[in-house]
Amino acid sequence: MNPYVLSASPRAGHQLLLGISNGESRTFDPTPYLELRDEAEFALVPVVDGSLEWPGEIDLSYDTLYLRSVPVAQVLSV
Repeated sequence: MNPYVLSASPRAGHQLLLGISNGESRTFDPTPYLELRDEAEFALVPVVDGSLEWPGEIDLSYDTLYLRSVPVAQVLSV
């Protein structure tokens, strides 16, 4: 079982900074999964039960978020 998302902060370019329940910070690119073109709508990203849910029943599971994200330390070292 993968760890849950505790927090999500929108970043430029439709990127998300995720706070994970195991203490990690990870970067996630949701663009392959979502068609959120409106920055204001993208910024409305509440964490619900360890996953992310946008208005209109758009959601991403904690498994997808963890497995498809990159640890922040790895992003900074590239």
